[in-house]
Amino acid sequence: MIPSILLVGCGRMGSAMLAGWRERGLAPSYAVDPAPGAAANAGPDLTVVADLVAIPASFTPAAVILAVKPQNAAETLPAYAKYTSGAVFLSIMAGRTIGGISALLGPAGKIVRAMPNTPAAVRQGVTVACPGAGVNQGQRDLCDALLQAIGKVAWVDDEGLLDPVTAVSGSGPAYVFLLAELMEREAIRQGIPADLARLLARQTVAGSGALLAASPEESSALRVAVTSPGGTTKAALDVLMADPAWPALMQKAIEAATVRSRELAG
Repeated sequence: MIPSILLVGCGRMGSAMLAGWRERGLAPSYAVDPAPGAAANAGPDLTVVADLVAIPASFTPAAVILAVKPQNAAETLPAYAKYTSGAVFLSIMAGRTIGGISALLGPAGKIVRAMPNTPAAVRQGVTVACPGAGVNQGQRDLCDALLQAIGKVAWVDDEGLLDPVTAVSGSGPAYVFLLAELMEREAIRQGIPADLARLLARQTVAGSGALLAASPEESSALRVAVTSPGGTTKAALDVLMADPAWPALMQKAIEAATVRSRELAG
């Protein structure tokens, strides 16, 4: 059973996390989100309000989950400082550092910074979390349980790693979706009917991911295994891996996302 929580932001990731918590059982909780569609998340275990002032003073969450856009942190977070005496704050705001969040909540805030990714919506996410100063074992265990409900969890002590983590796994699903998009587009250009092109692209990406997850082999070994000398795969990879093609572009892409994550710290 997940204890009472306060979810700040019911966007795509906040809603995905909420679904995972509900599957494990969620004690009566609150969510704050002024968007009209946020009310769809309401239920016997969750009351959705548009403003913090609507939450009863008697409500004492075990955790406050910060799922707002990082650009909105400065105007949003100070009002939640009243919960710092009893709750751990779990932030999934990209780029926002523990120090930056602490400056908005006050020195009493116990903060865990985490970066999940969108496969959380199907409980196949991966999250890297970093505890701030003063977070005790019970609070860390609670955050771990909250994150385990949406996929795999890894912990690091070096907060600086969360910027490249954001670039690799946080933004990574978009890279995979782009791959499927481009495969589908080119299949259609080659004359394959649109519905078949979509099936081929999506199932190839999904199936390859499942194989990768199930295999103990390195990803490079799996690539080599499907690449016959002089075959069609080799012809394609000669294009994709030619400098400065795919490897160089992926390096630049992840570097750019890492830089942007650091910029979002403000």
